[in-house]
Amino acid sequence: MHIEVLVEDSSGAALIETLLPLVIGPEGAPHTWRVLPYKGIGRIPKGLTTKADPAKRALLDQLPRLLSGYGKTPGYENVVVVVDSDRRNCKEFLAELNAMLKQCAPAPRTLFRLAIEEMEAWLLGDRQALLNAYPRAKKDVLARYAQDSVCGTWELLADAIHPGGHAAIQKAGWPLPGQMKHEWTKKIGPHMNIETNASPSFGKFRDGLRRLVANVD
Repeated sequence: MHIEVLVEDSSGAALIETLLPLVIGPEGAPHTWRVLPYKGIGRIPKGLTTKADPAKRALLDQLPRLLSGYGKTPGYENVVVVVDSDRRNCKEFLAELNAMLKQCAPAPRTLFRLAIEEMEAWLLGDRQALLNAYPRAKKDVLARYAQDSVCGTWELLADAIHPGGHAAIQKAGWPLPGQMKHEWTKKIGPHMNIETNASPSFGKFRDGLRRLVANVD
């Protein structure tokens, strides 16, 4: 089975590239995939008519067009869309995504998954992996984190492991925030135990992928 994985940013895509072989096995045995990073989440266009500039590559802006295209292309019928929930109501957001999918004809077999609040929640879900990568992480800061809570997730992770915390990253400005998210993914991701991760949203991603490749709805 081939799977197209659409992710709202490049650091999230890098983490998924690391985790996919652990979740469903090595690429090509028997599954293949392509992970496509976008430049931000955007929003589902009204009427599902994409008017945004494709060059800007905001995921939801392009999603109706992308899913319609996949549904018409043999060999690309399985799609996974992973986005941050941010501060959205998750049930309402998923309902909106699924309503959009139903209007695509033909629609590909699509799995929507939300990282709650941000994909850094998945990194925080494996405390041992985090400490293996950052032995000097501030455990008192980590202890304040309620898993998959809406609390400023990447900022809390930064406060635990980055000199000066998130304030130093924000003061430096772009591109440092993106660079640090890539660094965290690169350092923590390889240590992660996907079976024991404490993030419920990661568990839903893992289990949903396994059902997808097993052809179980």
